[in-house]
Amino acid sequence: MALLEDAKSDIDTAFTRNGLRGHSFENAFAGATSFLRRTYTKDLAGVDIAITGVCFDQATSHRAGTRFGPRAIREASSLIAYDPPFGWGTDPLEDMAVVDYGDLAFDYAHTPSFPGALTDHIATILKAGAGAITLGGDHYITYPVLRAYAQKYGPLGVIHFDAHSDLWPDDNPDRIDHGTMLYKAVKDGYVDPRRSLQIGIRTTTEDYLGVNVLSARELHEKGVAHAVALAKDIVGDGPTYVTFDIDALDPAYAPGTGTPVWGGLHSWQAAAILRDLAGINMVGGDVVEVSPPYDTTGATAIAGAHVAYDLICLYHWARTQR
Repeated sequence: MALLEDAKSDIDTAFTRNGLRGHSFENAFAGATSFLRRTYTKDLAGVDIAITGVCFDQATSHRAGTRFGPRAIREASSLIAYDPPFGWGTDPLEDMAVVDYGDLAFDYAHTPSFPGALTDHIATILKAGAGAITLGGDHYITYPVLRAYAQKYGPLGVIHFDAHSDLWPDDNPDRIDHGTMLYKAVKDGYVDPRRSLQIGIRTTTEDYLGVNVLSARELHEKGVAHAVALAKDIVGDGPTYVTFDIDALDPAYAPGTGTPVWGGLHSWQAAAILRDLAGINMVGGDVVEVSPPYDTTGATAIAGAHVAYDLICLYHWARTQR
């Protein structure tokens, strides 16, 4: 009933809400579409988590369009801003100050300056004492993000949901390619491959550089519990980053992406794994490769919004329940 009463008067709470905590009850179909109706702000004082968008898709190898991903994910999130996340037993929006930090500003016509701009953007959030949940954008963006995190935490464990390993060999530091993101992050020492696991892989890679792999077929055959136990054993208690390429999901559930591959995760599998990863030392994460032009239904952005909310939950759990 409170929801219905508040909806009569609440509007544009991304700009008008009082305080940084609590749920929003304005109509899902109206108002400014910040992520989960969080306050839009560049003031990081007292902030626990900053949601930020990176509207970059100049590194795609096939279909572009992920520059529109952050906007679509924010819009989709308006439908899940009312209630605590299902199945978690905690309420991060009540317990933590979560804000929408807006998008990264960069010169789209000067791609070489992009990586440094993104690293500085994330480093600003981390220096303020907040964690970052990033909405992409193509998967290249994770590389500059990991650089900022490694500057603070040292080599990270990574849980990487994807159809592709992103380990294409590429030793040219000037190349920007979403298929080489993890290769460069491992080679540059930002990621500890022994503490990293890829989930959902279903494309061929000759050399995984020591990164652990759970293919989509193995996940289907051995189940969610196996995936979660394996991930927790591999990452241990060290600082861990979670990156979720939406093409980890089967195209039946996430058609709006640049390089879809059949045989992927079902939505329920992804949701169950993310929920049961609670307890890892998650320091940051992202959801990438949502490309709205290839999905007229909006289902891919809806999936992306749910993933991002669960990343918030993992971050919250790591700070309050471990």
